[in-house]
Amino acid sequence: MNILIDAFGGDNAPLEVIRGGARAVQELGVTVTLVGDEQKIRACAEKNRLPLDGMEILHAPAVFDIHEEPTSLLKQHADTSMAVGMQALHDGKGDAFVCAGSTGALLVGATFLVKRIAGIKRAAVAPVLPTETTPFLLIDGGANNDCRPEMLVQFAIMGSAYMQNVMHVDKPRVALLNVGAEETKGRELELESYVQLAQAPVNFIGNIEARELPAGAADVVVTDGFTGNVALKLYEGMGKFMAHQMKGNLFAGVAGKLMKPAANIFYLHSHTAGGQREILCTHAALAGATTAQIQQLYACNTTTEMQELLAKMPFSDAVWKSIAEAALENCQKRTHGTMQIGLILLDRTGTVLAETEQVSQVGKAWCQDA
Repeated sequence: MNILIDAFGGDNAPLEVIRGGARAVQELGVTVTLVGDEQKIRACAEKNRLPLDGMEILHAPAVFDIHEEPTSLLKQHADTSMAVGMQALHDGKGDAFVCAGSTGALLVGATFLVKRIAGIKRAAVAPVLPTETTPFLLIDGGANNDCRPEMLVQFAIMGSAYMQNVMHVDKPRVALLNVGAEETKGRELELESYVQLAQAPVNFIGNIEARELPAGAADVVVTDGFTGNVALKLYEGMGKFMAHQMKGNLFAGVAGKLMKPAANIFYLHSHTAGGQREILCTHAALAGATTAQIQQLYACNTTTEMQELLAKMPFSDAVWKSIAEAALENCQKRTHGTMQIGLILLDRTGTVLAETEQVSQVGKAWCQDA
């Protein structure tokens, strides 16, 4: 597979683009074609000691400025890295085109240079956004402000195909973004789209309100580009807000709940499968428990019963410390190191079973900000 990449699209091009291309070659086993000024690409790679192994360069002398009118890409800026890259995709010189430049120009090129799939009226922006469970695809995220119901149906079909084939979601749940869950809610666009989506070849589950998006209530969320872009920008803004506001997090909770992140389980609702016995017995073994002791712990029916039995064993503190550290490590991986985290394990009476070293550090940071 050959991936065409606009080497000069985005704020940190071409350096970060070259780095990303090199990682794609190494980690994904694909071939990469960097599109842009060949002399500048090679000079940047040499200056930063970046290998160009597995990457080809398709020369394009100009760069499309993000402030230019998107439609000017077709005639006035046909020699830019964006236009040359998309023309190469149309000509079969690559299997996909990646660009972090002007979204508007990219859509113009996708529509008139690469061309649309037969039966699809409009190209759409389709970002994949995180939730507390699994990611979802928002379509349209800003390409088409005014849509007709049949266009939303096409978005649903394309979105379902993407989630099923790229994100490996079996029977993706498709929902229509609306101001209420009832099928009678919304404008004429939503009312008619609801009827058509219910008859479309997708797993349509009905309307979804914006507040349900972060909970992962759907796999594909369909809407017009105006509404979708508002939702997308709010999502982005809240992410930045939370990152600035939260210099650190203290997670405190009963052991039965906070044991789960030690096994990389982050859906903590009680009605989901537990696995606490396996987690605790694993860490007990690491702390030096005998086979007989592990069998005694595993025979317990509740987490509370396990805690009471473990409290009588000499390695109890080591077990809880090990669980807390494992849970912390998985929490840090999940947040990609973007925030400082401290974790406290409690029993049901509020007694501290274990806490990580980061707890005091996070507390100090809070005090300094106060």
